[in-house]
Amino acid sequence: METEAWLHFFGQHDASIREGLARALAYTGMTTRELAPITEAGWGILCFGAFSDRLCEVLCEVSQRGMERVLAVTVSDAGLTHEHIWQLLQAGASDVCICVDLQELASRIAARLERWSAIEKLLKSALVKQTLVGTSPAWRFLLRQVIEVARFTDASVLIMGETGTGKELLARLMHELDPRTPKHDLVLVDCTTIVPELSGSEFFGHERGAFTGAVSPRESAFALADAGTLFLDEVRELPLGLQAQLLRVVQEHKYKRVGGNTWQHTDFRLVCATNRDLLAGVTRGEFHSDLYYRIAGWIFKTPPLRDRREDILPLARHFLGQLRPGEQPPDFDGPVREYLLRRDYPGNVCDLKQLVWRIDHRHAGPGPITVGDIPQDERLVYGTAFGDWHSVHFESAIRQALAMGAGLKSISQAAADAAIRIAVAEEDGNLQRAAKRLDVTDRALQLRRANRRLDI
Repeated sequence: METEAWLHFFGQHDASIREGLARALAYTGMTTRELAPITEAGWGILCFGAFSDRLCEVLCEVSQRGMERVLAVTVSDAGLTHEHIWQLLQAGASDVCICVDLQELASRIAARLERWSAIEKLLKSALVKQTLVGTSPAWRFLLRQVIEVARFTDASVLIMGETGTGKELLARLMHELDPRTPKHDLVLVDCTTIVPELSGSEFFGHERGAFTGAVSPRESAFALADAGTLFLDEVRELPLGLQAQLLRVVQEHKYKRVGGNTWQHTDFRLVCATNRDLLAGVTRGEFHSDLYYRIAGWIFKTPPLRDRREDILPLARHFLGQLRPGEQPPDFDGPVREYLLRRDYPGNVCDLKQLVWRIDHRHAGPGPITVGDIPQDERLVYGTAFGDWHSVHFESAIRQALAMGAGLKSISQAAADAAIRIAVAEEDGNLQRAAKRLDVTDRALQLRRANRRLDI
């Protein structure tokens, strides 16, 4: 797979190193380019000579605080401590490579960037973008991890999160990205609906006449999920006895039907979800500890909507589009957008979806959706439920920056960079529209972006 990334040298480097690394990367099939303006740099390679605080600042800038993949590499580990490496990761580096042999270094870089390129391609695919809407940092970090585990491993996964945060959608995405061939179905079992007396039949199946009412044989969830994915929703609700039986199947990949004597083979990927603290259940003896560590090969925690408020409007527009397939849905006018952004969503994304659908049902005629379309029982009293745009989350971010030693200049610069990046992205790269939203001239925006490029 041909991979393209920017390559930037920070600090002093001999011309031989610059040319040698570029040639070695080209030999692996990689294409490198110069670093673009920071607000749209994308992912790439930052080559450095020595550790410094300024290096961390640059990493933070070019990675957009970890939003973009940046590989920090050096051909000399002189003075580079383990603590320095962790600091580089904290500053935004996705990985740190140290190697004095340029050809070996290029091979390491190519392998990592090829993996990241495959993940980013899937992240931007229609499969992901049309079902798992959102570009907030919390959501993108989660999706990258889910995509990597789904595509490149066969590990079992535990998805934890509040109700309405998209756990089932993530499970379905994992199944779709599973590279097995042939791949069978995703089988969903809602553990809250399992009747204890029939739980064995639900999971293991049964033979005809195995018990009263078993007039015909029944296929099990284990059989249906063979060569596919078994998704146990609200796994915390499984009875303890059934947990022990499930553990044995997961370990040995075989089971017997209720009333049967023949061992059946099954091989499925196990994905579990819960909105409760499963480890706390283990501590209280309510959940089998061995099963917990079997199903928790990877643990993903879905962020609540309050932690990804940047995704509220894109999600709302997505739900409008679902109601009007093949049509251009109306937009929300300013007061409605403000309302959607500042409202609380106890039910998270599901709560937002129901609200948007109710609003759309009231909307009539052409033009944008206006405040009159908001149902009476959903309306808020302005001045009591609303606050300033600089919410508690904004102040919390500033408080954290101050605690980490950032000064007013760097905080202001970070806020400006974030505003530019978001405006340019939301306007699909149109600088004129982005400048209008930022209340600056086109020229001022272009100069600012150019100056940020020259700073590093």
